[in-house]
Amino acid sequence: MPDDQEPLAARRLAEITARVRDRYRTEQRLLSFDEYLSVLAAHPERHARDASRYLRDALVHYGTREIERPWGSVRRFNLFDLGFLEEERRRDALVAHEELQNDLFRALSNFAREGRANRLVLLHGPNGSAKSTLVGCLFRALEHYSTLDEGALYRFHWVFPTQKTLRGPLGFGGDEAERPPPRSFAHLDEEQIEARLVVEVRDHPLFLLPVAERRRLLAELLPAGAEPLPDWMARGQLSQKNQQVVDALMATYKGDLAEVLRHVQVERTFVSHRYRVAASTIGPQMAVDASERQITADRNLAALPTALQAMTLFEAHGELVEAQGGVLEFSDLLKRPLDAFKYLQLSVETGEVALSQQSLQLNCVMIGSANELHLDALRGHPEWASFRGRFELIRAPYLLSYLDEQAIYDAQIAPQLRVFVAPHATTIAAMFAVLTRLSPVSAEALPAEVGPVAASLSAWEKLELYARGALPDRLDADDKKLLRAHLAELPGASERDGAYEGRVGASPRELRAVLLNAAQHADLGHLSPLGVLEELGQLALRRQEFDWLDLPARDGGYHDAQAMLEALRAHLFDRWEEEMRVASGFVDETTYAELFERYVAHVGVWTKGEKIRNRVTGVDEDPDAAMMSAVEALLGVEGDGVEYRRGLFNVIAAWAIEHPGQKIEPLVVFPDHVQRMRKTVFVERRRAVALLCRDLVVSLRDGASSGLSAARAREVEAMRTALVTRFGHSDASARDAASSLVRWRFAELVD
Repeated sequence: MPDDQEPLAARRLAEITARVRDRYRTEQRLLSFDEYLSVLAAHPERHARDASRYLRDALVHYGTREIERPWGSVRRFNLFDLGFLEEERRRDALVAHEELQNDLFRALSNFAREGRANRLVLLHGPNGSAKSTLVGCLFRALEHYSTLDEGALYRFHWVFPTQKTLRGPLGFGGDEAERPPPRSFAHLDEEQIEARLVVEVRDHPLFLLPVAERRRLLAELLPAGAEPLPDWMARGQLSQKNQQVVDALMATYKGDLAEVLRHVQVERTFVSHRYRVAASTIGPQMAVDASERQITADRNLAALPTALQAMTLFEAHGELVEAQGGVLEFSDLLKRPLDAFKYLQLSVETGEVALSQQSLQLNCVMIGSANELHLDALRGHPEWASFRGRFELIRAPYLLSYLDEQAIYDAQIAPQLRVFVAPHATTIAAMFAVLTRLSPVSAEALPAEVGPVAASLSAWEKLELYARGALPDRLDADDKKLLRAHLAELPGASERDGAYEGRVGASPRELRAVLLNAAQHADLGHLSPLGVLEELGQLALRRQEFDWLDLPARDGGYHDAQAMLEALRAHLFDRWEEEMRVASGFVDETTYAELFERYVAHVGVWTKGEKIRNRVTGVDEDPDAAMMSAVEALLGVEGDGVEYRRGLFNVIAAWAIEHPGQKIEPLVVFPDHVQRMRKTVFVERRRAVALLCRDLVVSLRDGASSGLSAARAREVEAMRTALVTRFGHSDASARDAASSLVRWRFAELVD
């Protein structure tokens, strides 16, 4: 290290050590029992919680917000955004799944009302439906929450001083101490400690008080209207090892509890999934999840007082012990043979697990995961009814919005590719994934007035409806209104033989492989939507590997992988054509947006038989019939437009009722109408755009030797710049898009 860097490094090290020391002191890592009681008295509701309330309060602590979905607003818990982590670690956040979050919170709230977590929360759904992601978010949140004052957790250990610190009837021997022993041994220096007995089960420090006195103390400390004590705090008792120590010390001190409590060292603990502290995961193993072992032979215990050395002490260990006070995850629970976890039935019901020497009290929220095949098998088992009563079943389906699905790919997969990701690449993958998960609506499952309308939806129409709330243009105003009103019911109306919508289909894991493979196409050099389509085509051929590829095709494009790929290819070319049209500058975007807003304003007053004020002259005038007719021609409206205007007005009125007090934004309410106007005008200039695309390909391929005139080169450069800055293309992806259009869409126009 250079000499001039050493002082800086030394200063930084000193600053770091000072911060760590200050943080350690601020966090009150070690306390005497009396000091802990002061902490408890300041916030008794925090320290009287069991694991289910602790987890529920963590969800509440990070807050909620309302998320707008096509079917309405839904509550989302901010915890699952992982906003408390560094930005790069937020990639593991839970995308969407708000219903799943609310179901979990509802279960935790019920546990709080019932006094304990008396059921195992079983998340069930297809492979890759974010069950483990949800639990992973909970683990990360609890780790952070436990570092805050609101989430402080404490355990206790036993401390026994050396003979230089204490003499007396404990069997240490030695001469009289030169000074009175300290009031508590919790803060003794290491050289003053003869032995330290660790409490592995993390009994609550208040368990050291008799049950009746503990309840009386908490009743005095808790504010009026506080939740009743959870069972764990109201009736919980010390583990066997701790009770043995208390009994021995009480006998030694002739019943003086204050003397016993001098040996208690209260320690603040922090949740850690890595080190299995209040957060543990169990795989589908055969072993029982808790056991015990004798610890009398431990070398550290040889230094215990004589009164304790004669006892046979056992300590509990295993995942159930590690998860005390937090969450225990059973990954793929139902992959275990039933006999391997039957004990959970009784344990969940009683809150205890029987070991050879003791019954271990449980204080954890058990969350299991299972795929639908294993759950279906369990449902057919003779003991299903017994298991069902101990499970809190929460469905975890695949996502049905391609916008949410794309967010997963953009956050978790795209950063790993290490190549440029072209526009539409992840969108195409997400659309395909969601299309494979959709099922046709059963008309009989909905009210008679909307059933046939919903049943007529194609897979593509449903795709856009679930993602953007876009209603098919082919429907009239009344049918659109009905469909919008029953939108939230559509997934349930698509269930058939227990196969709910989102149970079958392509998994995000399968699409991950598609994107990774597509990113390696040497001829493209980046993640291109063309490469994605090619890999999806290869995936669609593997019918023997995936059940969702073997489903019989249904009308409307459902379960038809080839039809999906054709629709996606057409959609991609439509998007590219739209981008080229806009980038060409031949059509003024703002002009048509303003024109449609003006049209909506005139339709409103025309429907009500009123006049509209001229913005220039300030004079009230009749609605501009010529302008309205011109816009309707661009929209492809047939006839005199009277019925069309009335229908448009009804849609505006319905929107105003659903959004009271909000200003009507025509471009928000009718986004597809302006798009239709643009396309109509574009038809007249399509050849000009096609020729510009051809020249763009030549320019990007040949550069200065393209042979384009100076004026044409400027037009091409303006188009290229717009594609890069406005639509996020690179030169390579812009060339791919333009050349594909020239070859497959514009071939007749550029000959």
